[in-house]
Amino acid sequence: MTDAAVTMDLHPQPTAGTAKPWAFPAPERGTLPNGLTVLRCDRPGQQVVAVEINLDAPLDAEPEGLDGVATIMARAFSEGTDKHTAEEFAAELERCGATLDAHADHPGVRLSLEVPVSRLAKALGLLAEALRAPAFADSEVERLVRNRLDEIPHETANPGRRAAKQLSKELFPASSRLSRPRQGTEETVERIDAAGVRAFYEAHVRPATATAVIVGDLSGVDLDALLTDSLGAWTGNTAAPRPVPPVTADDTGRVVIVDRPGAVQTQLLIGRIGPDRHDRVWPAQVLGTYCLGGTLTSRLDRVLREEKGYTYGVRAFGQVLRSAAPSSPGGATGAAMLAISGSVDTESTGPALADLWTVLRTLAADGLTDAERDVAVQNLVGVAPLKYEMAASVAATLADQVEQHLPDDFQAQLYARLAETGTVEATAAAVNAFPVDRLVTVLVGDAAQIEEPVKALGIGEVTVVAS
Repeated sequence: MTDAAVTMDLHPQPTAGTAKPWAFPAPERGTLPNGLTVLRCDRPGQQVVAVEINLDAPLDAEPEGLDGVATIMARAFSEGTDKHTAEEFAAELERCGATLDAHADHPGVRLSLEVPVSRLAKALGLLAEALRAPAFADSEVERLVRNRLDEIPHETANPGRRAAKQLSKELFPASSRLSRPRQGTEETVERIDAAGVRAFYEAHVRPATATAVIVGDLSGVDLDALLTDSLGAWTGNTAAPRPVPPVTADDTGRVVIVDRPGAVQTQLLIGRIGPDRHDRVWPAQVLGTYCLGGTLTSRLDRVLREEKGYTYGVRAFGQVLRSAAPSSPGGATGAAMLAISGSVDTESTGPALADLWTVLRTLAADGLTDAERDVAVQNLVGVAPLKYEMAASVAATLADQVEQHLPDDFQAQLYARLAETGTVEATAAAVNAFPVDRLVTVLVGDAAQIEEPVKALGIGEVTVVAS
């Protein structure tokens, strides 16, 4: 073979371009004549527009004995209107290439719409129709109630869901809506009918207390005209601000075992209540919690997964439950669930918990390392441009900020504050978030096998409850 036969002409190797500074998108805020607050954010190139609607219909506003009515109402928004049956409404959404989802949580009800920008006008019209004149037909509400009742046994059988239910029950007083399942119990859901859904809608759903977030490539779109013709036609009375009940929780260190005889694994959920995003400690808490259990290379995984092989993974996280507005008594405040979650094989339950507590005690004694802090900052801040590449992720975060009564630039400022947070601050926040003597531990597993080993650890009084 000659040299000429093997000679290849290669294209020049591509070179990296100049890095461009990134910041979380800043929305433009406005208000429609009907009182609806609108946040719009133009994202060039995002041809699928994301719309989020926040409704001030929180779970603690549900009538006594009707837990779950907010969830049924949320699901019923896409089950027919005064102009379309449920089947027709679904078909119209499909013709737009749109998806519409809704869910209820402690802060309120959220509707999420995604649609190609070329069909935004039609989709906004359907969304406005659902908000303005939902049918809440008896037959559809009855079907949704049956579906919800069918879901509850499956949730009870799921160890992770069962642990979350028990932890909420343990932390909050029985009088608090936070102590009870978000989507209701069999007893409360069975009581829900179309009249109850309609009454909840009329009491809490109105444009003056709602917010619309719209994110996507809005160039060439007369959004003002689209909003006027759709959501702008939604009417409703104003309402006085509702008082926000204070959050009280009992984080006395203790262990509750939800007995699952014969279970080959134990589901762990360890938690307490801490500050939310309004607190100055939040950035340091995010950073310290990430170092503890935010990724595969965090401390908990290094010990429990890599060194001991007890688990496929253990995560530490903070999840905001509910926030109060700055105008509330006491000012802007709120509560977040601070938790550690994972699963281990039954025989390893005692040793795994012992090692987990050792990790927490070592953290308190020796602190985080600068290397751990640096990696966490790189991961949290560096991944942000990818995390918010899609319009839906930007819209969801902006809607979260609205829901939690945060300023529009909160997320942008958070990344700056994370980068400024030092190792000592992150350590202190993580230690305060997970004090070894103030954690409520819920274990879903075989009590006959795990009760005595857990008692021997001395991490709190141990109680066994039925599954």
